[in-house]
Formats: sequence, C-alpha cells, structure tokens
Amino acid sequence: MSNGPWTDAENDLIVADYFAMLADDIAGRPYNKAEHNRDLQARIDRNRSSIEFKHQNISAVLKGLGEDWILGYKPAFNLQMTLVDAVARWLALNPAWLGRQVGLRPAGGLREAAQIWIGPPPTMSNHPPPQELEQMLHIAQKFDVAGRDERNRALGRAGEERVLAHERSVLRSAGRDDLARKVRWVSEEDGDGAGYDIASFASDGLPRLIEVKTTNGWERTPFHITRNELAVAEERRSEWRLFRLWNFSREPKAFELHPPLGAHVSLTAMSFQASFH
Repeated sequence: MSNGPWTDAENDLIVADYFAMLADDIAGRPYNKAEHNRDLQARIDRNRSSIEFKHQNISAVLKGLGEDWILGYKPAFNLQMTLVDAVARWLALNPAWLGRQVGLRPAGGLREAAQIWIGPPPTMSNHPPPQELEQMLHIAQKFDVAGRDERNRALGRAGEERVLAHERSVLRSAGRDDLARKVRWVSEEDGDGAGYDIASFASDGLPRLIEVKTTNGWERTPFHITRNELAVAEERRSEWRLFRLWNFSREPKAFELHPPLGAHVSLTAMSFQASFH
C-alpha cells in the first residue's frame, strides 16, 4: 500500500471519481461512497482513510474555486497544489461542467414564500482559520474565480431574477403590494450602466438600489465590481446596496453590504485605462 506523495495519475483518477459522485449528488441520484472508495483502492493502491481524506481535500479545492462540493466530504485543508492542478485539468477537459445551468430557474416559477436567507456579511470576527482562508484566496486568485463568475452571464442574470422575486416577495409579505408592483429590473429593462441592477424599496417606501453579485461558491468567493458601480455607491450611499448571492446552485443564501464598500472588502485594481500625453 503506497504511503508516498500522490502522483498526477492518482490525482486524476480520484478527481474524476469525485466529480462522478458530485454529479449524482447534485442531481439527487443515489450513489455509494463506500463502493467508490473500494474501487479506487483497487485502482491506485491507497487505503480507505487516505482516499477519504483526499476526497475532503478535493472539497477544499472546489470551495476555493467557488464551486459545488459534496457536502458529506467536509473540506480539509493543508492540501498540495498538485491536487488543485488535477481539478483544473478535469475542468479543462469537461468545460460543460462550468457551463451547466444547475439551479437556474426562472423567477416566475419560484414559490412566492421562498425568500432568500439573508445572513451577516463576512467579517474579521467570523473568518475561517488564517491558513484555510489563505489557501482558499490563493486558489481563487490563481484561477480568477471572480472573473469567471463575472463572465458567466447566465449565472448573473439568473441571480438578478432571483433577487427580483425575493424583493417583491418581501414587500408583499410586509403588506406593500403597491411597492412590490413598482420594483424594476433595471439592468434587464434599461441595460447595464445604471450602477445597479434592481430598483426596489424598503417597506417604508425608501428606495433600495440593488447591485447583485452571484456565485455558486461560498460567501467569501471574490467578485468583480466596476468603477461605475463604485461611483454610484458613493453618490447614493443611503440607497445603494450590494446584494451578494452565494451557494446559488444549491440553496441560495445572501448578505448585503452598505457603502462605503472599502469598510467591508479590499478593492484591487485589475486593469487601467491608458491615454496619451
């Protein structure tokens, strides 16, 4: 039984096996973890506990990538980057995985009572252990997870549609059908450029200008924000809200950030405009 470092071939085999289970898990199909483990033991000459822990390492990689993972395999950190590379190889060979439309349902088909769970935003007081957070952020930065989510228009549009339904539902539950009817999907009706996606209201009638940022990943998955969105956030501090929607493909959850955003997140310039002297 091998006890040395995992080879690329071994990593590729266990990653492929993990994604086979994950596909069944997401689809609600039954699968047998013990059977998968026994099959891998025969193919890569590793013991049960070693394979079990490596599955947990893969969950950690997927968490860092802002992706779904098997909830029964709690993410385990202190992982090697060779495993991250193996997951990246699998995703490159299976591009349809990232383009899948899991959980993207039209708002019209949602039950009115299905409001989104709103929790506290990430803070220094509720962050994971420093080593875990460092690994997650390193993986996210290396593979530009924020850019991937930003380019996924289907994900972004579905998130906005889900928040639109949520806002209307909250107002109706508060007895403000009049305001619910006035909620507008600005980015859909007028196009991008307003600096927010949804024009909604608080129950007292005050405006809520909502910029939606959606990910399938965890609550600390990085995201992109434009200069225009930041400018509108500053100009209309009392009205503007960043609605961070996460865990979208499974069970959507959210938190809100109020301006100034610099009080909540670190803003990193990703590109610059060049002009001639």
